[in-house]
Amino acid sequence: MRKLSLGILLVFCNLFATFAGEIKGVVFSKSGERLEFVTIQLKGTNTGGTTDSRGRFNFRKLTNGHYTLVLSSVSYKTKELKVVLPSDNGVVEMDSVILEPTTQELSEIVVTGNASKYNTRDISNSIRLGQPLLRIPQNVQVVGNQIMADQQIVSMSDGIARNVSGVTKLEHWGDSYTRINMRGSRAAAFREGMNVTSSWGPLTEDMSYVERVEFIKGPAGFMMSNGEPSGIYNVVTKKPTGQTKGEATFTYGSYDFYRAAIDLDGKLDQTGRLLYRFNAMGQTTNSHRAHEFAKRYSIAPVISYQLDPKTKLTAEYNFQYMQSSNIGSYYAFSPDGYATLPQDYSILEPGLEPTTVNDHTLILNLQHQFNKDWKLTAQTAYFNYNRQGSSMWPGSLSANGDMIRNVSIGDAINEMKFGQLYLNGKAQTGQVSHTVLAGFDAGDKHAWYDWSKSFALDSIGTYNIYNTKYNGGSPYYGYPSFDRSKSLKERANNTQITQSYVGLYLQDVLGFFNDRLLLTLAGRYTYVKDSSYGTTQTKERHFSPRVGLNFSIDENTSVYALYDQTFSPKMGMLRSGKKVKPITGNNWEAGIKRNWFNNRWSTSLTVYQILKDNETSSDPQNTPQESYLIQVGQSKSKGVEIDVQGEIVRNLSVIANYAYTDYKVSKSVNASQPVGTRLPGYAKQNFNIWLKYKFTQGMLDGFSLSAGQTSQLDRSSWNWGSTLNNTQSLPDYFRFDAALGWRKNNLNLALNIYNVFDRYLYSGSPYGNYYYWQSEAPRNFRLSMSYSF
Repeated sequence: MRKLSLGILLVFCNLFATFAGEIKGVVFSKSGERLEFVTIQLKGTNTGGTTDSRGRFNFRKLTNGHYTLVLSSVSYKTKELKVVLPSDNGVVEMDSVILEPTTQELSEIVVTGNASKYNTRDISNSIRLGQPLLRIPQNVQVVGNQIMADQQIVSMSDGIARNVSGVTKLEHWGDSYTRINMRGSRAAAFREGMNVTSSWGPLTEDMSYVERVEFIKGPAGFMMSNGEPSGIYNVVTKKPTGQTKGEATFTYGSYDFYRAAIDLDGKLDQTGRLLYRFNAMGQTTNSHRAHEFAKRYSIAPVISYQLDPKTKLTAEYNFQYMQSSNIGSYYAFSPDGYATLPQDYSILEPGLEPTTVNDHTLILNLQHQFNKDWKLTAQTAYFNYNRQGSSMWPGSLSANGDMIRNVSIGDAINEMKFGQLYLNGKAQTGQVSHTVLAGFDAGDKHAWYDWSKSFALDSIGTYNIYNTKYNGGSPYYGYPSFDRSKSLKERANNTQITQSYVGLYLQDVLGFFNDRLLLTLAGRYTYVKDSSYGTTQTKERHFSPRVGLNFSIDENTSVYALYDQTFSPKMGMLRSGKKVKPITGNNWEAGIKRNWFNNRWSTSLTVYQILKDNETSSDPQNTPQESYLIQVGQSKSKGVEIDVQGEIVRNLSVIANYAYTDYKVSKSVNASQPVGTRLPGYAKQNFNIWLKYKFTQGMLDGFSLSAGQTSQLDRSSWNWGSTLNNTQSLPDYFRFDAALGWRKNNLNLALNIYNVFDRYLYSGSPYGNYYYWQSEAPRNFRLSMSYSF
């Protein structure tokens, strides 16, 4: 890693003298949709390219002067734009280039400065809706790559939740697995529009190859009709843009954090039909807890080929590797309550077998544009997650602190296959417009687990959590050795989880009064088969309706209402041996959205209520080797969500959000969870804010200051919290972060300080006769340097 870091620094030195001007922008249709595959040529030169999937283009290494951009696309008139680049190091940003099918216009634009882009108007193609955010009758929030860069977010579990109202991350196996909750329960993990959620997974995505993360609240009808009604988060990866450019980044931080990443984007032929994108990352870090470490690297090549002006094929491969200390080391345990041990306390024994994960993803995507109104997309994917290692948990913990630490085998294989075919189109019948979505999707998930073998490190009295003089490295019973002579698939006789499904869906958005009033009518039929842990296979069929209204008060303001439905066939058993019933969820939602000051910033206000029948949760009586569920009857989640995002005044960018969540049992079939019982896994009130001010004049030109705060009030633990036998409740959570940045042309430096006030922050839960929790790091920092070329 140090050699790689030195190499990147040499690249910076060699390229420092090549600073040059830049012209970039976004191309829209008249209706506000971002246009991809638009050909853009610098008139009188050989320089050109095409817009990416979000309508963006970028020309680098330009000298000052006058330029003419020639834009052309199928079904649109050619358009010329005159641009003045004021200096060799200047940046021209063209926020809203609009192509109209019937007119040509010649415009001159002189732009200075480089505005912070926290706001976005659209969602990715993988969400399939084909509508700008303002017109979607649902709360959808997007966290883009500039937000992630400013906050130095390096993985999906690394603080991204703070940017969206009501979204929290629950503790689990460190950075190897991200558990996102919103609206009271777990949000499904999606990758490029495919549901990759599994019992423990997927492997946390590294942000080096991620373009944006989209949070869709509620069932999302056509996509989530077989899943939790709380919503999804959809990870969208970086794709070729048609522009020749690159960026190298090196980061150093607390606890021996070293990270190097490179992003290359360009053409493989002179015509611009064959494009590539390549991202690679290497990272190593220790922890504030003793003997804890993680090493990761990833590679993510993408190739796209424009078969003809209307057809594009994209092939994407992602590989992630992780080696870490025992995944149970993140937890602390005490019979006396939360945070009763030092913040850096660890039960980890040095010398234990590390955990290794190999994670492969292959995605093929074919898009065919019949004409400007109709587009067909076909997508197939294969995911393979393979983990070998072990976990730790107390075999026993007495009131005086004597613990027997058990180490169990923790191997897993997770294979997933997906196929999707969907059609987006527009039509007109009289005075009514139609935005049509029709599709088919199928998936097959198969997971094999082995945690059957366990090994005690200690005998009674040889390890005590309060013994500060204990030196690790010689456990009483020595180190475990697990028999892996048989393959995992042979070992996992009764520890398999399988699910296969097919779905058909149809949605029509009817536009009235020149599309000021939009009526969404949709339905999905889903057939699911699943089995788990040796239980009998179950089959479920369900029709899920979706009805929405969106009214545009003006071109920047809309109000909406939505009814959506989902169902979730639960894989698991009750302690009685019976199979759990599938969850059905009904979501009612209403809200108002507005874009302010030429889309510089946006706001949304949402109220919702979700009713879930046959609600399930982990049985509080489970031992570490048990995974029984309980069903509580019906639950009701209701709340209010407020989001603000964008540049509210010149040079001041803001991300602010607030959520009030109330999640309780509304009908009970279990005496231990009567009506009114609070359900686990959320905070009743969440408030987050991130401010960034960029200086553009005087001696401070190029500098920026950022500060952020996140609060979680009245927290419910993962496992019943204060409702279980009068146990302690989690305290309120307050965290403050800050950052200092400097940008000069293509060089960017950033210093981020996390947990500025050095608080003992954690999340956890009661468990039997003791408590467990995971502590966050005390005050720590990251210093990064990146260079764009």
